[in-house]
Amino acid sequence: MNNFKKLIVWQKARKFVKDVYILTKKFPKEEHFGLTSQIRRAAVSIVSNIAEGSGRGTANDFARFLDIAQGSAYEVETQILLSFDLDYITIEEFTISNDKIQEIQKMINKLTHSLRNRREILDTRHKSEDTSLKSDV
Repeated sequence: MNNFKKLIVWQKARKFVKDVYILTKKFPKEEHFGLTSQIRRAAVSIVSNIAEGSGRGTANDFARFLDIAQGSAYEVETQILLSFDLDYITIEEFTISNDKIQEIQKMINKLTHSLRNRREILDTRHKSEDTSLKSDV
């Protein structure tokens, strides 16, 4: 999978980065190097790891990068909750952001499982081919 731009999960994660930047613009100035920076970097990490992983040579490599993206997605989810706890965002902003990140998490999870299942199917095929080759000899 080389064209990451066609992946819906990448498209949603990309849009989510913009949403996070808009949301965090109103955070207190003293959070500029704290929570604001952390949540922005974690959101960028999601979309970046999806893109980087898609350019790797194998499904296994791609799945590994998706695992990293998923970790960043859980980090963002936690930071959104903290932002709400600290009264930096409203309940409406929290709900909208939380729903978006959870949708991205589900999509990453499905794509990861799909890649790993494909790898298992290929591994099974190769093993059965190896076995049939040995019996032919």
